[in-house]
Amino acid sequence: MSESVWKKPVVCIFKERGKGDWQSDPFVVVKAKQVSVAKGESKFSGKLEEFFTLMGDVDYLSSNEGKGDHYVMCWFDDAQPDMTHDLRRLHGVRFNGEVSYRENEQTHKRTYNATFNADQAKLS
Repeated sequence: MSESVWKKPVVCIFKERGKGDWQSDPFVVVKAKQVSVAKGESKFSGKLEEFFTLMGDVDYLSSNEGKGDHYVMCWFDDAQPDMTHDLRRLHGVRFNGEVSYRENEQTHKRTYNATFNADQAKLS
Protein backbone atom coordinates (compact mmCIF):
# COMPACT_ATOMS: atom_id res chain seq x y z
CA MET A 1 0.00 0.00 0.00
CA SER A 2 1.62 3.26 -1.13
CA GLU A 3 0.94 6.54 0.64
CA SER A 4 0.95 10.05 -0.83
CA VAL A 5 1.45 13.11 1.40
CA TRP A 6 0.75 16.82 0.84
CA LYS A 7 2.09 19.44 3.26
CA LYS A 8 0.09 22.52 4.32
CA PRO A 9 -2.79 22.25 1.85
CA VAL A 10 -5.97 24.29 1.90
CA VAL A 11 -8.74 21.69 1.56
CA CYS A 12 -12.25 22.41 0.30
CA ILE A 13 -14.92 19.94 1.40
CA PHE A 14 -18.15 19.64 -0.57
CA LYS A 15 -21.25 17.57 0.13
CA GLU A 16 -21.59 14.90 -2.53
CA ARG A 17 -25.09 14.62 -3.98
CA GLY A 18 -24.56 11.61 -6.21
CA LYS A 19 -21.96 9.83 -8.27
CA GLY A 20 -19.76 12.56 -9.78
CA ASP A 21 -22.08 15.36 -8.60
CA TRP A 22 -21.35 17.66 -5.67
CA GLN A 23 -22.37 21.07 -4.40
CA SER A 24 -20.93 23.97 -6.37
CA ASP A 25 -19.66 25.71 -3.21
CA PRO A 26 -17.72 24.04 -0.40
CA PHE A 27 -19.52 23.95 2.93
CA VAL A 28 -16.22 23.99 4.82
CA VAL A 29 -12.64 25.04 3.98
CA VAL A 30 -9.71 24.06 6.20
CA LYS A 31 -5.96 24.57 6.35
CA ALA A 32 -4.12 21.37 7.31
CA LYS A 33 -0.60 20.57 8.39
CA GLN A 34 -0.75 17.48 6.21
CA VAL A 35 -3.04 15.29 4.12
CA SER A 36 -2.01 11.68 3.57
CA VAL A 37 -3.82 9.18 1.34
CA ALA A 38 -3.11 5.47 0.92
CA LYS A 39 -4.60 3.16 -1.72
CA GLY A 40 -5.99 -0.11 -0.44
CA GLU A 41 -7.23 -3.03 -2.51
CA SER A 42 -10.27 -1.21 -3.86
CA LYS A 43 -10.65 1.99 -1.82
CA PHE A 44 -8.56 4.76 -0.32
CA SER A 45 -7.95 5.73 3.30
CA GLY A 46 -6.31 8.78 4.74
CA LYS A 47 -5.70 11.34 7.42
CA LEU A 48 -6.27 15.07 7.62
CA GLU A 49 -3.81 16.20 10.28
CA GLU A 50 -3.78 19.28 12.51
CA PHE A 51 -6.26 21.37 10.58
CA PHE A 52 -8.29 24.42 11.46
CA THR A 53 -11.34 26.01 9.91
CA LEU A 54 -10.99 28.89 7.45
CA MET A 55 -14.69 28.89 6.50
CA GLY A 56 -17.77 26.91 7.47
CA ASP A 57 -18.64 24.46 10.24
CA VAL A 58 -16.19 21.55 10.47
CA ASP A 59 -18.06 20.14 13.49
CA TYR A 60 -20.81 19.05 11.06
CA LEU A 61 -18.52 16.21 9.88
CA SER A 62 -18.80 14.42 13.23
CA SER A 63 -22.47 15.27 13.85
CA ASN A 64 -25.14 12.57 13.55
CA GLU A 65 -26.30 14.01 10.23
CA GLY A 66 -22.77 14.54 8.92
CA LYS A 67 -21.60 10.99 9.67
CA GLY A 68 -24.02 9.62 7.07
CA ASP A 69 -23.07 12.05 4.30
CA HIS A 70 -20.54 11.51 1.53
CA TYR A 71 -18.10 14.28 0.63
CA VAL A 72 -15.72 15.43 -2.05
CA MET A 73 -12.37 16.80 -0.86
CA CYS A 74 -10.25 18.99 -3.16
CA TRP A 75 -6.86 20.67 -2.75
CA PHE A 76 -4.06 21.94 -4.95
CA ASP A 77 -0.64 20.34 -5.11
CA ASP A 78 1.81 23.24 -4.75
CA ALA A 79 4.70 20.99 -5.79
CA GLN A 80 3.14 20.51 -9.25
CA PRO A 81 4.58 23.09 -11.69
CA ASP A 82 1.76 22.72 -14.24
CA MET A 83 -1.26 24.50 -12.74
CA THR A 84 -3.64 22.72 -15.14
CA HIS A 85 -2.79 19.39 -13.47
CA ASP A 86 -2.41 20.37 -9.81
CA LEU A 87 -5.95 19.72 -8.49
CA ARG A 88 -6.22 16.67 -6.22
CA ARG A 89 -9.66 15.24 -5.50
CA LEU A 90 -11.29 12.46 -3.46
CA HIS A 91 -14.87 11.26 -4.07
CA GLY A 92 -17.12 9.28 -1.75
CA VAL A 93 -15.30 10.47 1.37
CA ARG A 94 -16.74 9.32 4.71
CA PHE A 95 -15.39 10.51 8.05
CA ASN A 96 -17.47 8.05 10.11
CA GLY A 97 -17.20 10.29 13.19
CA GLU A 98 -13.42 10.01 13.34
CA VAL A 99 -12.96 13.76 13.80
CA SER A 100 -11.29 14.92 17.02
CA TYR A 101 -9.98 18.25 18.24
CA ARG A 102 -7.99 19.92 20.96
CA GLU A 103 -8.73 23.44 22.14
CA ASN A 104 -6.11 26.05 23.01
CA GLU A 105 -6.96 27.19 26.54
CA GLN A 106 -5.88 30.79 25.92
CA THR A 107 -7.30 31.47 22.47
CA HIS A 108 -10.11 28.86 22.50
CA LYS A 109 -9.17 27.92 18.92
CA ARG A 110 -9.65 24.30 17.89
CA THR A 111 -7.15 22.16 16.01
CA TYR A 112 -8.69 19.05 14.44
CA ASN A 113 -7.52 15.63 13.26
CA ALA A 114 -9.58 13.26 11.12
CA THR A 115 -9.36 9.90 9.41
CA PHE A 116 -11.42 9.07 6.37
CA ASN A 117 -12.15 6.55 3.63
CA ALA A 118 -12.80 7.41 -0.01
CA ASP A 119 -14.20 5.49 -2.98
CA GLN A 120 -12.28 7.27 -5.76
CA ALA A 121 -9.25 9.54 -6.04
CA LYS A 122 -7.48 11.77 -8.55
CA LEU A 123 -4.06 12.18 -6.96
CA SER A 124 -1.82 12.89 -9.95
